[in-house]
Amino acid sequence: MAATQAVPVLRAAIGTYPHTRALKAGQTGSARLRLEFAEVAPISRAFAPMVREGRFDVSEMAIATFLQAEAYGKPLVLLPVVLVARFQEAALLCRANCDLRGPADLAGMRVGVRAYSQTTGMWLRGILADDYGIRPERMRWITFEDAHVAEYRDPPFAERARPGQELLAMLRAGEIDAAIVGNDVPDDPALRTVFPDPAAAGEAFFRRHGFVPVNHLLVVSRTLAERRGELVAELVRMVAASWEAAPGPAGTGISDRAALAPALALALRYAGEQGLLRRRVESDELWEGAP
Repeated sequence: MAATQAVPVLRAAIGTYPHTRALKAGQTGSARLRLEFAEVAPISRAFAPMVREGRFDVSEMAIATFLQAEAYGKPLVLLPVVLVARFQEAALLCRANCDLRGPADLAGMRVGVRAYSQTTGMWLRGILADDYGIRPERMRWITFEDAHVAEYRDPPFAERARPGQELLAMLRAGEIDAAIVGNDVPDDPALRTVFPDPAAAGEAFFRRHGFVPVNHLLVVSRTLAERRGELVAELVRMVAASWEAAPGPAGTGISDRAALAPALALALRYAGEQGLLRRRVESDELWEGAP
């Protein structure tokens, strides 16, 4: 009897969302490959190991991190799979009793963010520059972590918080004037959004640009894409089946290059203007190696 060929196992780091639960539970299984998931919480902690050491074959990835990785020549391949997309305005917070009337008042203020390269920060800085004329260097940026791409250094108008300091604690204490959080916005009556009506601001963004800002996509190692392109195609099929089991929020899902082009083009412009990229990256570079 001929020996049975082993099914390839791909190491994967993907967050748990309604639209990925079926995938992670093995309900969209395949005879061609098996996914072995590393449980990383929050999922952003998987990005640096993926970029710096290629720890996974498949990984969720913040768009700002991927753009930086592309600029620094990291061996990653982007897939047209949007795992997280949302309007960003609700993530910009200030104290409920402060004098900030809106985003236009942020010039000269101290703004805290986990890392200067964080994707939510990239989108919000771009919105502040485009819509309110406040470029990043007109604010003082207080950061707490390095970028996921080890070679990147923050710009001179960003400074590191002292060891042991915490973003929201500094905001509540008045040590910073505003803070950019991530997906989990705290339910705290002592805090409010800088945008008086973040939902209306998000709708205005959509009317101007025609898309929901992309936060996280899916990437694979370049080695996997080059040597086993058929496994990458099967992976995308499995993800699509998971979406069908529990559709994701607006802006997420399996897309195509043309549909993603406006979001990627704006993210590239924002990243370049904010000093996140060491070189100019062209839109067509983003899909090099993709099946």
